[in-house]
Amino acid sequence: MIENSKQQVEEPGKAVFVGIVRDGQTEAKVKEYLDELIFLAQTAGAVGDKTFIQKVDRPDKATYIHSGKLEEIARYCEENEITYCIFDDELTGMQQRNIEKVIKTSQIIDRTFLILEIFAQRAQTAYAKMQVELARYNYLLPRLAGMWTHLERQRGGRGTRGGMGETQIEVDRRIVKERIVRLKEQLKKVDRQMATQRGNRGSLVRISLVGYTNVGKSTLMNVLAKTDVFAENKLFATLDTTVRKVVIENVPFLLSDTVGFIRKLPTQLIEAFKSTLDEVREADILVHVVDISAPDFEEQMQVVEQTLKDIGSGNKPIYVVFNKTDLYKYTEYDEFSMEPKTKENRTLEELKNSWIAQEKTPCIFISAKNKTGIDKLRSDLYKMVAEIHAGRYPFNNFLW
Repeated sequence: MIENSKQQVEEPGKAVFVGIVRDGQTEAKVKEYLDELIFLAQTAGAVGDKTFIQKVDRPDKATYIHSGKLEEIARYCEENEITYCIFDDELTGMQQRNIEKVIKTSQIIDRTFLILEIFAQRAQTAYAKMQVELARYNYLLPRLAGMWTHLERQRGGRGTRGGMGETQIEVDRRIVKERIVRLKEQLKKVDRQMATQRGNRGSLVRISLVGYTNVGKSTLMNVLAKTDVFAENKLFATLDTTVRKVVIENVPFLLSDTVGFIRKLPTQLIEAFKSTLDEVREADILVHVVDISAPDFEEQMQVVEQTLKDIGSGNKPIYVVFNKTDLYKYTEYDEFSMEPKTKENRTLEELKNSWIAQEKTPCIFISAKNKTGIDKLRSDLYKMVAEIHAGRYPFNNFLW
């Protein structure tokens, strides 16, 4: 039934990317967003070809972008045999249908669907697959009408209340709703089992690694826990939460690696992965891993902080780990320039001093790949865990 959707990334192909510059934004910032969208597409298996940007006050309700730009993209897609036309925002069902009427030679995909597609490709366990399937059904449910427009032409004559298309849409909606209900029931059973497992871990201190996707959480997990958690330079390499017992000197604690966050993370995924994120909610300490080499790392930090608030974990103690110092690059500042110094001109040492000077959040600069700064990180974690451990077990003087 829903396999009739045009929104399926079935095979590698060329892709173009569409973004808009809203009021208060710069074209440079939108280009950064599209670079991330290209990385997402590459992770899903598509090949980036060209980007299109239009400055508008707000997205067009009917077609997202203005008709002139839409026609330009349609011509380019047809002339260059483009497989996918990917938009950097979630499209409404109406916008998608209207765009498909103009761009007829390419599959129309939005950012939300692309992320869902990557999650579907990355899901390994039955639990993760059910979560992704639930998210995809919730995304597709309001868009079913657009999948059966070819049947609407089969309607009867005057006085006919509905046609085959409408009947099929209702059948599809019922099937999808029933599937959603079954998936939720199955996930509840697994959630109860996972809650029991967490309860059986006793009162050990819990630390969760959180952060933007592809910042090196799994690599750091492997270094701290001496494990072989899957780590790859791709977005959303980790979907299933991994929990390991770690002992630093004589202090044990549980360390968990969780799914990465991203700008405009689909609400369907947050809802579907809410039980997986229980590891974050129940953590005593959150280690916020940041890719210091990313040009927009501060914006990525804001996205993570907001997502933590959205899932009810915004008030937990946070220790910031600035990772990938080995990849950090800066543009040397010309001291004779009349232009003010920008963040791109800061050396790593200047960046360290500026963040360490802020008293609100403790932080450290490391390279998990090269194991630079790991000894200091272990020492800091030891002190934080030991303090909590001593509060829970005041008579265990061996800790001190």
